[in-house]
Amino acid sequence: MLYLGPDKTDHRQRDSAGRNWQQYYQHQATTVQHPLLRQFYAAGMIAASTPISQVPLLAIDFETTGLNAEDNGIVSIGLVPFNLQRIFCSRARQWLLKPRFALTDSSVTVHRITHSEISNAPDLSAVLPELLPLLAGKVAVVHYRQIERSFLAASVKVRLGESILFPVIDTMELEARLHRAKPLSWWDKLRGRQQLSIRLDASRSRYQLPPYRPHHAVTDALASAELLQAQISHRFSPDTPVSDLWC
Repeated sequence: MLYLGPDKTDHRQRDSAGRNWQQYYQHQATTVQHPLLRQFYAAGMIAASTPISQVPLLAIDFETTGLNAEDNGIVSIGLVPFNLQRIFCSRARQWLLKPRFALTDSSVTVHRITHSEISNAPDLSAVLPELLPLLAGKVAVVHYRQIERSFLAASVKVRLGESILFPVIDTMELEARLHRAKPLSWWDKLRGRQQLSIRLDASRSRYQLPPYRPHHAVTDALASAELLQAQISHRFSPDTPVSDLWC
């Protein structure tokens, strides 16, 4: 994933809070026009009361040319299916893509994907027939949902003429609930205290998870999967309903 600025702490903006995902998928399956999207929504979504231990999870990470989905594109996608007991690394997938917008020097510095590497890469439109069935029926797990959710929505709309929306468990938002529940007091600021980082690497270190090379799509997806497993083990329960975690 691409971070070029400070920690994002938008956990108060619960963009899909309260959405009935089962009903939403049922409705979309009968109203969207493109066959790929009809197939995606027809796969359905689990009930909000489903314990997290029974939820089919798919960790997702995008490397992008910037942070704004309207004028930046996806450079690579990494997927790793998992549950609370196992991470299925043998079924991990990664695609290198030619983005709609040119690479920037800053993005190349972050994810180290160069112009020559994407010169013969496919457009996302060639990957969607494989990508969307892998995501169908799963709950996506990401670290900072505004990247994966907004970029896929914008990119799908350009290619298919219609957008896409799906539930996500945001491991950054789960960390924000604990470490950004209230702002620093004026006294803390006066003493030079800073809020704990909720970036992926910093969050993992709090659970004694090993450091990985950052800004590599499959590796970051794996890192997010492991982080969620640790968060559930330390702060939640296998019986926690998915509605307490997703948005």
